[in-house]
Amino acid sequence: MYLSSNQRIIFIKYVWLFGLLLWGDIVFSQTAPTNTATNPNSKKDTSKTNTNKWKDEDAKITWQKLDSRRVYNADSGIHAFQRNPFSQPWYRDIGNLGSPANNLLFTPENRVGPSLGYHVFDIYRFNPDSLNFYNTSRPYSVFNYLLGSKLEQTAGISHTQNVKPNWNIDFEYRKINSPGFYKIERTNHDNACITSTYHSLDKHYSMMAAMVYNKEQNDENGGIIDPTELNNAAYSDRRTIDAAFQSQYSLTRSSVTNVQRDFTFLLQHRYTWGNTDTTYNEDSTQYSFHLRPLFSITHKMEISTEKHTYTDLTPDSLRYVSLFQRAFSNNGTGYYTPGSDSVITCQKWFWIDNKVMLNGFLGKGDDPMTFSAGIGNRYDQFISQPVSNLIHDSLPDSVYSQGRDMSQFISTYLSGEIKKEALHPGEWEYGANTQFFVTGQEAGSFSLNAMIGRELKKIPGSFVAGFGQRLNSAPYSFTNYENPDIRLNYTFNKESVTSAYGKLDLPGLRLSGGVTDYVIGNYIYISELEKPAQYTVPFTLLQGWVRKVFKLGYFFLDNELVYQQLPVNAPVNVPVLMGRHQLTYERAMFKKMLKIVAGVEIRYNCTYYPSGYDPILNKFFYQHSTEIGNVPEASVFLNFRVKRFRAFVMADNLQQLIAGNTLLYTGIPVINFNNTGSNFYPVYAAPDALIRFGFSWPLVN
Repeated sequence: MYLSSNQRIIFIKYVWLFGLLLWGDIVFSQTAPTNTATNPNSKKDTSKTNTNKWKDEDAKITWQKLDSRRVYNADSGIHAFQRNPFSQPWYRDIGNLGSPANNLLFTPENRVGPSLGYHVFDIYRFNPDSLNFYNTSRPYSVFNYLLGSKLEQTAGISHTQNVKPNWNIDFEYRKINSPGFYKIERTNHDNACITSTYHSLDKHYSMMAAMVYNKEQNDENGGIIDPTELNNAAYSDRRTIDAAFQSQYSLTRSSVTNVQRDFTFLLQHRYTWGNTDTTYNEDSTQYSFHLRPLFSITHKMEISTEKHTYTDLTPDSLRYVSLFQRAFSNNGTGYYTPGSDSVITCQKWFWIDNKVMLNGFLGKGDDPMTFSAGIGNRYDQFISQPVSNLIHDSLPDSVYSQGRDMSQFISTYLSGEIKKEALHPGEWEYGANTQFFVTGQEAGSFSLNAMIGRELKKIPGSFVAGFGQRLNSAPYSFTNYENPDIRLNYTFNKESVTSAYGKLDLPGLRLSGGVTDYVIGNYIYISELEKPAQYTVPFTLLQGWVRKVFKLGYFFLDNELVYQQLPVNAPVNVPVLMGRHQLTYERAMFKKMLKIVAGVEIRYNCTYYPSGYDPILNKFFYQHSTEIGNVPEASVFLNFRVKRFRAFVMADNLQQLIAGNTLLYTGIPVINFNNTGSNFYPVYAAPDALIRFGFSWPLVN
């Protein structure tokens, strides 16, 4: 892999940090307390701390989710450590790390109530409802780093510790930055979160709180104008290939950008009434409480703000033909003119949600059945700016000025839940929950979910089956498109999504699989005309997937297959068949101090009509004019683990050495590019073959 001077400097810095951390780990292990009682000739040094009270025990690092009693442990596996976490299991970006990503496994939005409607960056964001709330016996930190060709970098750090045995604080930060292989497609993301968990010593009061900040910035190049240039030796440097949004604005930055920011504060606390038992240890020096709950009251509050901004500093009037008509100073040349007009579209969403639940408990033991009922109230505010506002002067004459368009409303909803989790083998689990809006703009929207499952005992594993139904209004960005040049408003009927699913997981047999069936009515999507649209004919979409791992000695063959039965004429772009196969050699060496996984992985899908990506709307759209065949994507890798330290080295996208034109998505049509008199249909292509290196280093104090 060729490294530029800047890349070499960055690589040397992280190698230096790697060596420093390794030295510190070695020093820490060498200075660990020893038991002098095993040597009868040794003398006790009374001038130093008495080490006979030191405990040499393993650290306990566990976490729970927001509304679950299930306990999770840190993952130390390296079987698939080399895989990009932002493309799992079936996500695909538009050709650069951190760029807009779409799920090739069809998955409708899991939402109810108002929303802004921008989701192409969801895979990179911290979500308050899926954060980890830790409990640790020692301070615990994790460093993550990934370095790839063309300065592709991902760096992350997290630290958690218990301030007191009943109070934990966790902090996580992640940085994603990648200039990309192609022209002006830079990404720059920052994601951070803070969580805190507190339980009173008598177990009556508990609190979970979190703060989340996400910022995603993507420079838009509009796609590759001429796909034949991908196979032309004259364009071996991918940054010389013509891009739809190229201009004289900058050689490294695009004049067209999409930026999304959000900040959320979450507080959920509960007080439980019940009988408390006190348990003492053998010498009565320590005690603990055990609570047998009778009923409790829960309050959950969320405050969030989200902002999405589209900016075009060098607008081409032909670029916006489908949305509005206006002549810009650039006059369709595609080149930057100082002082020219700009196109800026900014939408904001601010909301506050308060919910109070009354909870009851049935059954004995540590995991009784919980049933809850409550009421919630939320305030939502949507703003579009800048927009043209019509005002009248004293004559009166019609005068337009830039301002903002704001809508706000208050909604009330009812919610209920029944839950019984399976925390031990042989136990059944079941649950149902509902949320129904009774007042406000969202009145009539609801969600209903039910499931049943069991943790298997004789054959280690589990199965679960469930049902869900949602009725939602269209997101705000689908019903409103506004800037100083145009105001477009759309009205849609509520969209309904009904699903039924079943899953089976048998780790002992290295087998898992599942099936999901969707029935969707009034489907809301973006059409080829770059306009929100609604497909009123109900349709079904059936999915099935299976994973089986075969083992022969030290060799493992990991196979995953997905089948999707496409609906006829429905505006959905997904492949019928997808697969991923990984052949590895896995072995522990040097008295199990070192474990290695070396192998090759292939991922593919059948020929299909992919989604298009619209940078102006920052959304994927339905298209049925360009069909793309998939050359199997191949990689070779080496994963290894030494104690807690995990790392990988891989050669990725090796198919590009043979094919060189792996296409991923289409773009929006480009009219009369650079006054050539021709219209083009751009495409987004995969990056060249590249080398990636990454590591994860947990440190326990």
